[in-house]
Amino acid sequence: MIDKLKKALEENRETYIKHLKELVSIDTHVLAQGLEGGLEKKGQEYIASLLRSMGADEVKEDPMEETLIEEAGEKYGEGNPGHNQTGRSNVYGTFRGKAGGKSLLFNGHVDVMPVDGDEGWKSDPFDPVIEDGKMFGRGTADMKSGLMASIMAVKLVQDAGLDLPGDVTITSVCDEEGGGNGSIQAVMRGLKADGVVNCEPTNDEAIAAHMGWVFFKVEFEGKACHSGEKGKGVSAIAKAIKVIEALNEREHEWLLSYRHPLCPPPNLNIGVIEGGTAGSTVPGYCSFSTCVHFVPSLMTQEQIIEEFNDVVKRTADADPWLCAHPPKVTIFQRGRSFEMETDHPFVDAFREAYRLSTDKELKIVGSPMGCDSRLWRNIAGCPTIQFGPGRPQECHSVNEWVEIESYLNAILIYAELILQMGK
Repeated sequence: MIDKLKKALEENRETYIKHLKELVSIDTHVLAQGLEGGLEKKGQEYIASLLRSMGADEVKEDPMEETLIEEAGEKYGEGNPGHNQTGRSNVYGTFRGKAGGKSLLFNGHVDVMPVDGDEGWKSDPFDPVIEDGKMFGRGTADMKSGLMASIMAVKLVQDAGLDLPGDVTITSVCDEEGGGNGSIQAVMRGLKADGVVNCEPTNDEAIAAHMGWVFFKVEFEGKACHSGEKGKGVSAIAKAIKVIEALNEREHEWLLSYRHPLCPPPNLNIGVIEGGTAGSTVPGYCSFSTCVHFVPSLMTQEQIIEEFNDVVKRTADADPWLCAHPPKVTIFQRGRSFEMETDHPFVDAFREAYRLSTDKELKIVGSPMGCDSRLWRNIAGCPTIQFGPGRPQECHSVNEWVEIESYLNAILIYAELILQMGK
């Protein structure tokens, strides 16, 4: 059957490329990483229309609901509440296969990061162009090529004149760039399958584990005064540095203590620090924001939160000013880690689909970057693997691109996986 798929792919490649160009040309960027909303609506309308035109047995538009995100936070330690969800919806399309066959679900997000002006772009980010075998445009790699490849995989099976051995569901979600709220809602709705493919870009490798993360903001109160009388004030920046140094020591302890076979070591990054008004003023306020990445299985989200708060408290308790004016710690985004058994039958099916499609053996790796894979494995309880066209390093970049052959290869691999689910 792989020969039929390859023949149909060659005959219809221009159609498959056209659909990707059309989706990339729709501006679906998020605002303030989803906090202020997102422009996914027209992209989701395009996806829903395409699914219907392909004969999907069910196409459902699912408006985002804050209560579900809050419930996920309470039950599973996932979810990023407080986002503006006005006009934002997921789209689910299901193609029915043979009764009793194993089901497959493809997961992708339609939202993209803002361009923040077109400086450095060789062309309009939302008018995709193809040069040297690459399609350039915002969202080509992250991750409209993966989302569209999953849809075109169903079309490829149809174009090859083959039957679906089981149900295939496409989930096109919104608000992923804000921490995964779209997929969180999908799994809270009860969507699941015998196998799930998250279609994020993986550079022709399959990802079976990714790190978890917690974003913290720590705020400090000082006592402002003229720098000429520095002794009468208290520098909030100096107090923040104390805590940063203590946190860096904890990061070093993690580096010595935790080794994961697929993922890099845990780390803590101070990404933003804000404080002070002038060189002649002792700063009365300072804050820093940090992201902690932790490895699967060996570390937990709860552990990271507890250890982070403990370091801040112990440092404050040892300082008279901080003891009387405790730093304020808030969490503004979080996500658990993901890990899939590499000897699972679903992973074996993906290996075989990849081998038949590419004549190569699949390489399985881990990722330092979190994504929605964790939600389908941890909450929905589905066997899950991450594989998609494009390179992770192109995500969010200027002149973002995806290789056309990578996109077409993903369509073929996904289509063969659909057929493998019937074996």
